[in-house]
Amino acid sequence: MHPWAHFKTITRHRRLVRRYCFRLGLYAQGLTHDLSKYSPVEFWRGAKYYQGFRSPNDAERRINGVSLAWLHHKGRNRHHYEYWIDYCIGPDDKIYTGGCKMPMRYVAEMFCDRIAACRIYLGEKYTDSAAYDYFIRSKPHIIIHPETSDEIEKMLLVLKEEGEDAAFAYVRRRLEETR
Repeated sequence: MHPWAHFKTITRHRRLVRRYCFRLGLYAQGLTHDLSKYSPVEFWRGAKYYQGFRSPNDAERRINGVSLAWLHHKGRNRHHYEYWIDYCIGPDDKIYTGGCKMPMRYVAEMFCDRIAACRIYLGEKYTDSAAYDYFIRSKPHIIIHPETSDEIEKMLLVLKEEGEDAAFAYVRRRLEETR
């Protein structure tokens, strides 16, 4: 059990996401980001499976075949594309299964979350391409709405190719365009 190390990791992550969300004007989301990580079901599992270099949910999943902490977390945090996996009714009134389109403010929070997670888990090895590279490696096996996928991929690509300031400017523009 590593409760103190886990507490410090999730708190550092939340602090980074809060700073990033504030840069985008997403104050409420920055303040409430990942609060469920402090709930008993998520916190104590995170402390038990803590590794320091990746999500404890991965270790719990490898050992138990499922992460109960993740199932709890994704159902309470709209910045995860997994929250939006459901059937959706399209404009043609047909039912589509898979990922539903995420509102832009949650895609923007996901952008902030991915940068912060990469910074926390990669430490000194972090580069502006880390979150994009991780997304591209994951993309073939995730269930995400195509428009949401395109949005987050573009945001992360701007980060990779033009740096943090340009990426945040791009995300701010996308938020303004969708309001």
